[in-house]
Amino acid sequence: MINKILIANRGEIACRIIRTAARLNIKTVAVYSEVDANALHVQMADEAICLGEAAASKSYLNTALIIEKAIQYNVDAIHPGYGFLSENAEFAQVCQENNVTFIGPSSEAIQAMGSKSAAKTIMEAANVPLVPGYHGNEQNPGFLHKQAQAMGYPVLLKAAAGGGGKGMRQVWSDEEFHSALISAKRESLNSFGDDHMLVEKYLTQPRHIEIQIFCDNHGNGVYLFERDCSIQRRHQKVIEEAPAPNFPSNVRTAMGEAALKAAHAINYTGAGTVEFLYDTDGSFYFMEMNTRLQVEHPVTEFITQEDLVEWQIIVANGLPLPKSQTQLSISGHAFEARIYAEDPNNEFLPSTGKIEHLITPKISPFVRVDTGIQTGDEVSIFYDPMVAKLIVWGEDRNKALSLLINSLQQFMLCGITSNIDYLIKLAQSEPFVNAELSTDYIERHNKLINLEKAPLLPEQQIAILGIISAQNISETNELSGYRVNHVVNKAYEYTYNQETFSFEVQQLAPCLFQTKVSKVSYTFEVEKHDSHITIITPDSKLTYAYYENNKCIYLQIQSGMVCIEKASIDFGTADESASAGDVVAPMNGNVVKVMVSQNEKVKKDQVLIIIEAMKMEHSLKAPFSGVVKECRVNAGDTVEGNELLLTLLANEQ
Repeated sequence: MINKILIANRGEIACRIIRTAARLNIKTVAVYSEVDANALHVQMADEAICLGEAAASKSYLNTALIIEKAIQYNVDAIHPGYGFLSENAEFAQVCQENNVTFIGPSSEAIQAMGSKSAAKTIMEAANVPLVPGYHGNEQNPGFLHKQAQAMGYPVLLKAAAGGGGKGMRQVWSDEEFHSALISAKRESLNSFGDDHMLVEKYLTQPRHIEIQIFCDNHGNGVYLFERDCSIQRRHQKVIEEAPAPNFPSNVRTAMGEAALKAAHAINYTGAGTVEFLYDTDGSFYFMEMNTRLQVEHPVTEFITQEDLVEWQIIVANGLPLPKSQTQLSISGHAFEARIYAEDPNNEFLPSTGKIEHLITPKISPFVRVDTGIQTGDEVSIFYDPMVAKLIVWGEDRNKALSLLINSLQQFMLCGITSNIDYLIKLAQSEPFVNAELSTDYIERHNKLINLEKAPLLPEQQIAILGIISAQNISETNELSGYRVNHVVNKAYEYTYNQETFSFEVQQLAPCLFQTKVSKVSYTFEVEKHDSHITIITPDSKLTYAYYENNKCIYLQIQSGMVCIEKASIDFGTADESASAGDVVAPMNGNVVKVMVSQNEKVKKDQVLIIIEAMKMEHSLKAPFSGVVKECRVNAGDTVEGNELLLTLLANEQ
């Protein structure tokens, strides 16, 4: 029996496997590269092993070293997750040769499905429906061209050894064929070391439906229904859902049985996914089989209430499947949104950097966040840009979609650029709400979901920024320098959406603030807690998540997160009122010397008080010319940050 698992992966999938293993009282060993030394999966595992440099080829793909460490640490099994070595037939064989259980199918099954052309030959023999096309070995460009002409345009050129959209080209006419073939072959060779191509009839508006299958070593097999993965960009999935909407039950049964037929054709064991194209006329065609756990497996877990990683471990232990086909059923509806560190406004290029601040939606039986990141982590250039998955469940599609949108709106990921706002707009787009799905959805509806225009920021929310910006609102909700019967006034200037706006903030009472924007005043009662601020008016009580650094304020509003850049901050020098003359301690320290006395006239920028902190002296200067009204400290006093030290009155004009 498996008592200790080495997880040959990183990030969210490693964390997800560790959680199930811990629940089953199975010990886990994490592996990591030097750049992942402080990663969440390393912290969660019982033991952790450094494999080497950041490059995957020198760490997560180092087969010999991983096997060596597995033997050294006395593990019973290796779970490959997805990606990296998960579909590497040679690695599965090496595990077997070293008496380490590979939690996945046999090396023979992986190899059978590793080539798209070979897989289609096997499926054809098993009478699994295929997309019309040429899947043979003849690669002469003239011959492939004739095959395309015979089946009629449009056609799809596909790398036989490929995946993830690499080595794929849509060809719409005879004139495009040769240049597209050259380009696809070049990309395929660079990506997979193989330029063997398939030519298939291109279905213009199909849906991408995949079937989750499971087989054991006793001849049993089941399908855990379908997932709709039609929402894609560059052939990579963005939002998945289960079950597929507007999907007839008879097609579900036929597709599920076809998927099992495909699995049995290669004596498959463990978790696998058989992917189909579902056409508008109700016909469906085998596309490929992924011999591993899929990224989107959580939506299947939500609608079946089964733990698929636990099922993998059960099968790897040589036990029968936990349930038969008749014992499985669909409950409700689930969505998964993939959260990437990428810039939707810049061709979805990956974004790297430090995660300064992370807030995820509240976890519940209906909301799940699978992630391998936390505040303070670095998103590096070395690995996939997906940083988290949001998965939600509802009684029906409408309720699940509403929860998905609401949960995305609660996400805050600061310090890097992400696709969260893009996901919100996509999920809110009318055709998606109406389940009008196809693999070209993003291309056809790009205008509905583009982020060229920043969300409008109502004046009331600008006013709220004023309160957040009134650094530093203390735990008692007081502006620096606040005193009873004394109005504190501060002015701020920010830039948002290429516009600059200014506002003033006044504290009228310990928890009562007034802000003025465009000559309109707003009065709020404020409650501040952690990284949220609650604004109370006679008509409403609204809580906003926010984060502030030296450059900007991130504010979570209904349309997503907005970033407002700081232009300048004026602590009262523009308005030489009594409140502008409040001189406060910038930090905790000791008063070294008081340079002035009460009623003394001073000039602008004259040194008033010298404070020492951390063996460094700080001179506090007069913000304008005036008279010292009150001095509240003496040399030798200890003061706290934001403590009022001196009040200065402006000279009468």
